[in-house]
Amino acid sequence: MSDAADRDPVTDAEADAADDATVRVPEEAALWRRLPWLIGGGLSLLLGVIGIFLPLLPTTPFVLLAAFCFARGSARCEAWLVGHPRFGPMIVQWRANRAVPLRAKQMAWGMMALSSAIAWAVMPVLPWLPAVCCLAVGIWLWRLPTA
Repeated sequence: MSDAADRDPVTDAEADAADDATVRVPEEAALWRRLPWLIGGGLSLLLGVIGIFLPLLPTTPFVLLAAFCFARGSARCEAWLVGHPRFGPMIVQWRANRAVPLRAKQMAWGMMALSSAIAWAVMPVLPWLPAVCCLAVGIWLWRLPTA
């Protein structure tokens, strides 16, 4: 029996989609060309992890940005992030069909509404500006396919 018959077609399709959407940078590329992408990916991932604990900081966009940066800076870091049990599935879903899980959409809308209300109460100048920005992001997010 061949290996192809033993493999899961859904997992293979997700892996193929992730591979097709990934821009590979040769590891032998000059460090000065890869370093900004590595730093950007590291900072984005750090902000994403902090966002797990701080309700006003989103996690998903920063993790997706980290994957984008790592794809251009280090194949090893990108493979680690895509293979991560918590962050990997959202990256694969995003790369496969630009889909966001319903729970992530709901949490983002709730946190943006809370942040907008706090900004309205606290900001002395232009208190409506965060609400307008959050509304624009929320509409864009809601129009994306749901995973």
